[in-house]
Amino acid sequence: MMDGKPVLDHNKLFEDEKYVQQRERKRQFENGCPEEEVLQTAAYTRSREYADKNFQRQAVVINPAKACQPLGAVMAALGFEKTLPFVHGSQGCTAYFRSHLARHFKEPVPAVSSSMTEDGAVFGGMRNLIDGLETSLALYKPAMIAMSTTCMAEVIGDDLSAFIGNARKEGALPEDLPVPFANTPSFSGSHINGYDHMLKAILSYLYDQADAQTQAGLSEKLNVLLGFEPYTGNFDELKRILEQFGAEYTVLGDHSENFDSGAEGTYTYYYGGTPLDAVPKAAEARGTLALQKYSLRKTITYMEEAWEQRVQSMYTPLGIGATDRLLEAMGAMTGLPIPQSLLTERARAVDAFTDSHNYLHGKRVAMAGDPDLLLGLIEFCLELGMEPIHIVCSNGDAEFEQEARLLLDRSPYGSEAKVHVGRDLWHLRSLLFDEPVELAIGSSHLKYAAKEAGVPLLRVGFPIFDRHHLQRYPIIGYQGALNLLTMFVNTVLEQLDQQAPAHSFDLVR
Repeated sequence: MMDGKPVLDHNKLFEDEKYVQQRERKRQFENGCPEEEVLQTAAYTRSREYADKNFQRQAVVINPAKACQPLGAVMAALGFEKTLPFVHGSQGCTAYFRSHLARHFKEPVPAVSSSMTEDGAVFGGMRNLIDGLETSLALYKPAMIAMSTTCMAEVIGDDLSAFIGNARKEGALPEDLPVPFANTPSFSGSHINGYDHMLKAILSYLYDQADAQTQAGLSEKLNVLLGFEPYTGNFDELKRILEQFGAEYTVLGDHSENFDSGAEGTYTYYYGGTPLDAVPKAAEARGTLALQKYSLRKTITYMEEAWEQRVQSMYTPLGIGATDRLLEAMGAMTGLPIPQSLLTERARAVDAFTDSHNYLHGKRVAMAGDPDLLLGLIEFCLELGMEPIHIVCSNGDAEFEQEARLLLDRSPYGSEAKVHVGRDLWHLRSLLFDEPVELAIGSSHLKYAAKEAGVPLLRVGFPIFDRHHLQRYPIIGYQGALNLLTMFVNTVLEQLDQQAPAHSFDLVR
């Protein structure tokens, strides 16, 4: 209540007569199409004729299931202690990255920009960059600045290495302050590539800058990489699993606290993160476990070649079989046995799958997302007897497509699946009308197509803007399998209740 009046959600607020009239006046002023024509056009876009045209589309992208490279670079930077992400480009781009991450995690996102404008696009952005570095140090006092680029800086060819060197010569940047940088043009790749490029840049910079004494000495620790991870709960779950093993570990790129800080009455720019001095020591670890092989390609190659380290990589471990392989890899790399407590968790997950599989078995699903997540979701669905029909990966490639196809072909429930690489959510919209499914899985951007097609949306992945706190719940491991199962089966049960006639509105399911 405010001043004795209820505060209305916009669903109710804009039903008020004054807003109804306002919309009608606006429509008349803009000479908008008649409502009948709008409805006819909408109906046409759901037809087979339109689908054929949509499937042939090449030159236009509509609602891709991906973000741009610098967004991923910002996330990678926030995985290290007292590190300030610095985006060399326009202020509007940086605002987009910050708002996108803030709307998903419901947390403020510290990141700065060189704020290039039209003159920078003509004459270069070195002055903006140097002034920005000087201001950032004075205001935010970071221990490291991690720099990435946007389209503008990449198109005009700004040389970050030279610019950072000039900043040091001018005294705007101390000689000993680490400033790793990565070229992350928004017009190529996606957020997972930007994450990968920035993470590799940070690891290689800190390793190269460390002295021999810091690097020396073999370690019994295990390195862990989670990749572009939109679930802070997955960090907690992985740490919990490793601690049950009794394993020593270092998470390289731990952004979980920066995106899940508490309300303690004061705000700081930096929460948690991998200690900077842990990176050179990580090169001497017994090995590395990478949980997103497609979003960590360059980083994995760097660690194998420069650090000569054994890297065990996999796609996001969702479900029972994938978690089995995760624990087996942990056991093999640490030399430790799988603890009984985790075997007990596995038994509970298997029991839960058995309890609920009859409501999910045979359900036809469509899904969209990043390569590692999609492979995990495919395996999870197949374990439950669900049938993936449409799989759209805007930032996938031929390797992903082949791996997805092999995974689908191993199960009779994957026989009807089609993998669409490089396609967008407008493509998936036509698929939902052309070959209907019963469930859709993906980010909040998929909600419009799912609503039009009349299917429930299971919100999994990035970004999730329209639901709260899902990022806090793990989806990896046996506990994550239970969380996904709970979401999936209860969505189906809720739909059954909504559609149930009086005689089937059951108390027990």
